[in-house]
Amino acid sequence: MATPDAETELPVVTTMRELVDLVRRHGERLYVRWSRGPDVDSGSQSQDDLTGVNLPGLSASALAVEDWWEGRPLDTWVARRLYDYRHLRERRGARPWLFLGTEVGRGPDNEPLVRCEQPMAWIAEGVVASSERLIDEQAGDWGTLDREQAGD
Repeated sequence: MATPDAETELPVVTTMRELVDLVRRHGERLYVRWSRGPDVDSGSQSQDDLTGVNLPGLSASALAVEDWWEGRPLDTWVARRLYDYRHLRERRGARPWLFLGTEVGRGPDNEPLVRCEQPMAWIAEGVVASSERLIDEQAGDWGTLDREQAGD
């Protein structure tokens, strides 16, 4: 990992290989969240945009590999996790970051709500770009989780 980010003191994951290694080591408890970071997310609560309801944890994507993935490439799995929410960069000024946590519920989009126990690292933009290339090379159409784009 690269030197810590000046604002948060968190290290920065700079390659897909580093990210995949972290998933191998911590997969069951490792989550990726797109936000302005752990300092802004203090309190470990998300809020439902539609209703304003405070949720009991942070909306995040689990990086643990599901059994149905059946040995397919781990970098593709991880790339998908980044790809799905990359629209939040432009929409909210969000950046992806990793943390160890415990799932405490499900949000309104059935996403995991997670109590952050230990912020781990930022994910560099180059890793996000790598994930986009990897997904774009796949045979199927993964689509988007961006509601505004999906509704067009």
